[in-house]
Amino acid sequence: MVEVNSDGNGHVGGEKRIKHYSNFHRILLVGEGDFSFAGCLARSFGSAANMVATSLDSRATLRMNYATSAINLEKIEGFGGTVLHEVDAHTMSEHPILRHKSFNRIVYNFPHAGFNGPEPSSFQIELHRDLVRGFLKNAKTMLTEDGEIHVTHKTAHPYSKWEIEKLAEEQGLFLVEEVPFSVWDYEGYVNRRGSGAKCHGTFPVGVASTYKFSKNDHGMHRTNALLNLSLADLVE
Repeated sequence: MVEVNSDGNGHVGGEKRIKHYSNFHRILLVGEGDFSFAGCLARSFGSAANMVATSLDSRATLRMNYATSAINLEKIEGFGGTVLHEVDAHTMSEHPILRHKSFNRIVYNFPHAGFNGPEPSSFQIELHRDLVRGFLKNAKTMLTEDGEIHVTHKTAHPYSKWEIEKLAEEQGLFLVEEVPFSVWDYEGYVNRRGSGAKCHGTFPVGVASTYKFSKNDHGMHRTNALLNLSLADLVE
């Protein structure tokens, strides 16, 4: 007998994975620069049918700022993915195409509120925190019960002052785990500055992590499961 896998959405076939992501996940990508991360996932899966990739830029602005965007968009849409432009992370849950959808993975890589001062300044840091706070608030309402919100972020000073974990706690989210991020794990992905005259340029990632958050306390569930197992052993 041949075992056939299904993603629960009617798509049948073998599962394909890259790091934390599967072609069986319904994935929402937020704040894409040149859409190279979404393009990487689409190529890895050989499909983007379960993927929605969004940007704050209009399609015209995107093409003007990123020469590489055209081929990435062609790849995503060619694999059946949905691409949306002018999607604000603070209001995305009210977007006419997104408002009735839920996702297993909601991903925001290197959120940035734009350059309004030196990165270490308290004003600039608070702008970044407001961006992430609004994103998490919206993302929580769009997440499946067993889903995860992923925020990839630099961890060195001054980026550590964003306090990503505390922002998630404010929204009633739980940290599943923090894992090191390497751009080399995602072939074809190029991180972009995304703002200013050099928006098309890259920036040094340095030490960075992907923070995974959920609506449920998975750690508590694991603790309870282990406790129940221990009690069962005692009864025996």
